[in-house]
Amino acid sequence: METSGVHSSILSLTMMEEDEYHHNQFSSISKLDNKAPITTSVHDLLECPVCTNSMYPPIHQCLNGHTLCSNCKTRVHNRCPTCRQELGDIRCLALEKIAESLEFPCRYISLGCSEIFPYYSKIKHESICTFRPYSCPYAGSDCSFVGNIPYLVAHLRDDHGVDMHSGCTFNHRYVKSNPMEVENATWMLTVFHCFGQYFCLHFEAFQLEMSPVYMAFLRFMGDDREAKNYNYSLEVGGNGRKLTFEGNPRSIRDSHKKVKDSHDGLIIYRNMALFFSGGDRKELKLRVTGRIWKEQQNSEGVVCTPNMCS
Repeated sequence: METSGVHSSILSLTMMEEDEYHHNQFSSISKLDNKAPITTSVHDLLECPVCTNSMYPPIHQCLNGHTLCSNCKTRVHNRCPTCRQELGDIRCLALEKIAESLEFPCRYISLGCSEIFPYYSKIKHESICTFRPYSCPYAGSDCSFVGNIPYLVAHLRDDHGVDMHSGCTFNHRYVKSNPMEVENATWMLTVFHCFGQYFCLHFEAFQLEMSPVYMAFLRFMGDDREAKNYNYSLEVGGNGRKLTFEGNPRSIRDSHKKVKDSHDGLIIYRNMALFFSGGDRKELKLRVTGRIWKEQQNSEGVVCTPNMCS
């Protein structure tokens, strides 16, 4: 009996010590948590660990709960980038619900866009955001450079060796010793600066169906809405004949291929180009001239005389 009482007392004392220990441990943790700053926001939770962009439905997760966006799922070959577990088709529905209820800033906020949108509107806006970077307009390479217009101009000058000119008139001379070789695309690019804007003059050779042609066209280094404020004309000729073209420059938002495939420019068939060149027709000598102008409207919406650049 006495021995049993001693054991009961020791057991009670031990349990009390353990309760006090766990209470003190919980209190210490609570105090530590209260003092620790909360650095993880909801937006941080929605950041994809691969591309660091905000994740939108469908959001995928591995068996250990690590998440990533749907675009990056294929990039990591269906393996979790954190623990290397196979991803499968597990969706993180909780994060998807959170993503749909939040508003996000435009991904181009660092480039000047201050708009904030709900999830679905944000994706649509970013595809047409005027602050989104421009792709390199140089046609002769698979250049992946993107940036704003000043960076793009410097890139064309320094990395591609493009000629830079000031003024709104141009006189482009193109000479080719063997005009029969059109299969290998030939291109030239010149950048003009006028009205405080930049324009790209393209001149190239390619096959149009079964016919070899030369094509000249102008692109505006800015958005399509601004491009419509300008007009340009191109002229090529010789031997008492000439071809002319007039229109709005296309924005560099439209890819080089899109503009070329739409035939939106001055197209010169090779036989006509050789006729313009004169001589024995064994050497191509073309001179393309043109100008850029800006039409202004008065308060009544009437188009005024073209504002010519000096």
